[in-house]
Amino acid sequence: MGRLRPVDLARGHGLSTQAIRNYEAAGILPSAERTPHGYRTYTPLHAQALRAFLALVPGHGHQTATSIMQAVNRDATEDALRLIDESHTQLLDDRRTLQAVEAALVDLEPVPQERGDTYVGPLARRLGIRPATLRKWERAGLVRPRRDPQTGYRVYSAADVRDALLAHQLRRGGYLLEQIAPLIAQVRSAGGVAPLEAMLHDWRARLSARSRAMLTGAAALDAYLNRRPVPPGEGPSARTTAPSTTDPVQPPGSSR
Repeated sequence: MGRLRPVDLARGHGLSTQAIRNYEAAGILPSAERTPHGYRTYTPLHAQALRAFLALVPGHGHQTATSIMQAVNRDATEDALRLIDESHTQLLDDRRTLQAVEAALVDLEPVPQERGDTYVGPLARRLGIRPATLRKWERAGLVRPRRDPQTGYRVYSAADVRDALLAHQLRRGGYLLEQIAPLIAQVRSAGGVAPLEAMLHDWRARLSARSRAMLTGAAALDAYLNRRPVPPGEGPSARTTAPSTTDPVQPPGSSR
């Protein structure tokens, strides 16, 4: 098995040698052997680990990709697979969120306000956010609750609730408050979805790109898993067992 210097591993991926050392220290790469003079030497297995990590990042994010590689390198493959499953679950949730946003925009007529009034606490609990977040949204113009003249409390009408739900969904889609506020303002005034069409198209494209990136990452991780030594107590058949039909995404080449 060939030996690689840190610079050899780094150059092949446009990285610095310090990045390679950092990845090893973080557990993303297996520990490197040392020469008698203390220099690190890497192998094609390390190169495969680096390819797997870099392929995982676009679909799962840097933090989750790091956790996946750390789990694999400590022979906790089940933990790594659980993290991957959680990413797929989040992606599915994001797709459902996008569908919910599209559904929320189907009918933008003013919502009858009778029986729709609520307050900060109940609305925050419904959205799963803090009351302070609602107040922040109010300052940004996303919601416009009125004040109860007797108590001074914020009162959210059904239309305010609709705006808060739309803002919450768009925030989950990764959009900033300053991007959302003018869109909600236009929706209120124009009653149309044209301002959101480009955003929704971009959101769909980003979810599709993330799905494809997860496939690429799965293939690279599978190649790394197959190259690693089989841990003690894990039979050789463990790496060739067909995945469950409940897997969110079937990695390319997993059916052998």
